[in-house]
Amino acid sequence: MKQFIQDLAEKHNNQEKQLLQILREIQSCYHYIPEQAIEQLSGLLSIPRTRITGVVEFYSFLHLTPRGQYELLISDCITDHMRDKKNLTGYLAEKLSVAVGAVRKDGLVSLDNTSCTGMCDQGPAGMVNGYALTRLDRDRIDRIADLINRREPLAAWPADLFYVDDSIAKPGLLLKHPIMQGAALRSAFKRGLKATLTEIEQSGLRGRGGAGFKTAMKWAFCTGEAQSERYVVCNADEGEPGTFKDRVLLNSFAHQVFEGMTLCAAITGARQGFLYLRGEYLHLYDRLQEILHQRRQAGLLGSNILREGLDFDIDIHLGAGAYICGEESALIESLEGKAGIPRNRPPYPVTHGYLGKPTVVNNVETFFAASAIAVNGADWFTQVGTEKSAGTKILSISGDCARSGIYEYAFGTTIQTVLNDCGAMDVLGVQMGGPSGTFISNQEFDRKLAFEDLATGGSVIIFNESRNIFDIVHNFTHFFAHESCGFCTPCRVGTSLLKKQVDKIHEGHGSAGDVAALEELGRLIRGYSHCGLGQTAANPVLTTLERYPELYQNKLKKISYEPGFDLDGALDIARRLAQRDDAAAHLSQVGDHD
Repeated sequence: MKQFIQDLAEKHNNQEKQLLQILREIQSCYHYIPEQAIEQLSGLLSIPRTRITGVVEFYSFLHLTPRGQYELLISDCITDHMRDKKNLTGYLAEKLSVAVGAVRKDGLVSLDNTSCTGMCDQGPAGMVNGYALTRLDRDRIDRIADLINRREPLAAWPADLFYVDDSIAKPGLLLKHPIMQGAALRSAFKRGLKATLTEIEQSGLRGRGGAGFKTAMKWAFCTGEAQSERYVVCNADEGEPGTFKDRVLLNSFAHQVFEGMTLCAAITGARQGFLYLRGEYLHLYDRLQEILHQRRQAGLLGSNILREGLDFDIDIHLGAGAYICGEESALIESLEGKAGIPRNRPPYPVTHGYLGKPTVVNNVETFFAASAIAVNGADWFTQVGTEKSAGTKILSISGDCARSGIYEYAFGTTIQTVLNDCGAMDVLGVQMGGPSGTFISNQEFDRKLAFEDLATGGSVIIFNESRNIFDIVHNFTHFFAHESCGFCTPCRVGTSLLKKQVDKIHEGHGSAGDVAALEELGRLIRGYSHCGLGQTAANPVLTTLERYPELYQNKLKKISYEPGFDLDGALDIARRLAQRDDAAAHLSQVGDHD
């Protein structure tokens, strides 16, 4: 182990910022981070042991205690539950003789749940030692259990167990017209870099990760400082449940995504780029490295790109299971080898980003679109969309529909059109933008896909009339409580309290005051949390409570009173006592049932 750790640290030049990548490799080798490894790394990287331990404890895929030689994780996303995930996980546990959340006595296998793995179009899904497993059913589980019990190495497992389908169901303006390798860069150099930035500005391209910030403005801010060192970062940490479009873009159109990053570097003057790839997409890593190699060989990365004097290269950094790292400042912290805790802003990454230098962070789809605009021009892009939302949006559609997959629509398209295209019937509601977005009822399907109406990072989860609203809210609130980074009290404590309140109502023990408390708690979390996770964590509760108040009321425990009991009189006395006596002031804050 000592030699392995030393070689690993030297491979990463003993750099503190490489800590997460080093820890990932240790976890892969030993299936946990041994104490002696932490001690040795502390000396080699010249950082405190406590900092290394803190990083290990922050990320879900790193562990201080041993896991099985085969680490099995099953996605706990609502779409997996809709496909009988709970019973299948129980069946898997039985076949492997291991409890969920435990390691088998012989140390061969461990089994646990994990957050969404980005396979919502082909679940129930899971992972083994970080590699995706799709379309789990009893037959596949039998095969997996047999392979593990026979100690078959992963390299010898049948390829179909790991097969991930791109499932592009409806291509549009961008997906129908991928660019040739190098075309965006050649067009930009021919037109001029400033003119190309103007073209992107006139296209109205806005960030496709959900926030919708103007892309050209972000790039221009990063070029404004008279400072030579800048960075370009592609955010491929799509952890929002129900989202998988970036996975497909990186698998089928990686050249165009990397070209968009290189275009940004040419315009901003950056020399180094990073693709921050979520840990659940480990299966893409080798392929993406090969594509980067091909681009270097073709003169599209490296030194003097296309002989235009541009020096730029891209490294891939893998995440380790932390939804919060989808937030750009948390992602930068993770790139620097730290726990992914969002930074205070301002300053913003465009002036103080990676290593304190100007940094552009954009979503996979944003870079993909920018490179197409550089080739085809702004007018081509603005031929579709609305006045405030130009172009198209790529959606990840899953749930209760006949055809899950990737769909591309012009902004301004109605939700009803989307539902018709994917074969959704008897729809109860649609979760737009994942749990952090908005739940819309079947009375709102005339609403439009647009920044000015229904903005979304890409997740669209469809629920039919057979689904229970409380099962959905229950799953989403548990997700946020688990994924809170714990930095600020409103989110750390608030999401835990929200989860308990939802559980109470879900289990039939809630009363009128609990619903009122639920709403108030949600607004407090939204208003006082440090970052976007906390600010949107209550959305599943607030958006469904707004649309289905009667369902919440019907779920409440019925309270009976003795004959002759004067409830109104008792409440009046309680209120007057609360107003008069400071010691009883809390009574005015609780529901009438008390």
